[in-house]
Amino acid sequence: MSEQPPFTIEQFYKYINEGKLMGGKCKRCGKIHLPPRPLCDGCFSEEFEWTEVPKKGKLLTYTIIHVAPPRFQQMAPYAVGIVQLENSLKIPGMIKDVEHGKVKIGMELTLRFDTSAVQSEWPQWPRYCFKPT
Repeated sequence: MSEQPPFTIEQFYKYINEGKLMGGKCKRCGKIHLPPRPLCDGCFSEEFEWTEVPKKGKLLTYTIIHVAPPRFQQMAPYAVGIVQLENSLKIPGMIKDVEHGKVKIGMELTLRFDTSAVQSEWPQWPRYCFKPT
């Protein structure tokens, strides 16, 4: 039996680099944590398995950021929202490739992967975002 990769933020980003958004699924209660964590906040189990989350979802809410933190100022204005994926998991993300006036609650979005245009001294991890379906 093969051993699962560790449930660390580093492994989470390795999967993103492979074009997969993976969460830690609790083996006891089934709750999916994204990013993964060492302890389930539903049942306090420490037993997880990696699971790929769906790439399609609907926009629940959003905002347009005009006054951004220093690290993101060069990107402003930009849209950020909460997307409910097909498995009901709700995750935040930037919304790209749509005019801000056309962003609508309920619109269908698809998860995509890209690199950040923002340069920093932090490691340049690959990132996910959402684009119209």
